[in-house]
Amino acid sequence: MNHSQASLPQTSLRIAAAQAQPVSGDVAANIARTVELTDLAAGLGAKLVVFPEKFLSGYEPELIAGDPAKYAFDAHDPRLEPIRAICREREIAVIVGAATRDQRNPDALHISSLIFNRSGDQIEPYHKQYLFSSESRIYQPGSQGCMLLELDGWRLAPSVCYDSGFPEHARLAALNGAHAYLASALFSAKTGYHQSRIWLPARAFDNTMYVLLSNHVGTTGGWAACGASAIWNPYGDVIAQAGRDRDEVITALLHPEVLADIRERETVLADFNARGEAPAARCMVQRLD
Repeated sequence: MNHSQASLPQTSLRIAAAQAQPVSGDVAANIARTVELTDLAAGLGAKLVVFPEKFLSGYEPELIAGDPAKYAFDAHDPRLEPIRAICREREIAVIVGAATRDQRNPDALHISSLIFNRSGDQIEPYHKQYLFSSESRIYQPGSQGCMLLELDGWRLAPSVCYDSGFPEHARLAALNGAHAYLASALFSAKTGYHQSRIWLPARAFDNTMYVLLSNHVGTTGGWAACGASAIWNPYGDVIAQAGRDRDEVITALLHPEVLADIRERETVLADFNARGEAPAARCMVQRLD
């Protein structure tokens, strides 16, 4: 049986998107804000909360490139202990954007999602696969392919911003069994709102899976962000949406019966699988329970 036809989740799962304006270059303040909003998400019943792209430093490419030791993160960086602690205390998983240094080549930087499970353990980060043209001067694209995170029977695929503009990225995750696609992003007020409202509902409908967007508000790295973090159902309909200009946490309950019903009516994955084509690559699977 193909992964996309594998058993569906048996229970509902509440997930959250947090949007906020990071303090440029103030890692300690941004970690503290991550903890605060994680606590808020847990209070709303979420078992997972997703933060924007490079939230822990601000987007700030030149700042990060100028002093990677200060603004990028290594594996199990001690500065991240407050995030680990809130995950343990509130039994919630966290995905938060940061620049990271490659463990094999410390001179190489990635745009990454740091991932913490509900016990506060930090698992392998996800690295952005598709770099925007200006990012490729500073960062290396991720080479691990897609990733799946398992939580309460749900398979969740992390992504970072521009990844979501490439249909192949979400499709690969869906073919490997993803039920939801999670995008940490910086979508701008000028063109990003338009992009996000085309790309992300399309990724949901194309693959009949839930999609979450966590976006910045305010200005970061010279970009004015458009906010409007949102969660779409597998039919591409918005089921939760934040405002355009304020810090906010939104949540939505992912329903297995909704997922099953839409996949029965909209058979794009089953029809693709009927062609007998295997996924181009397998996704690495890690547990968040």
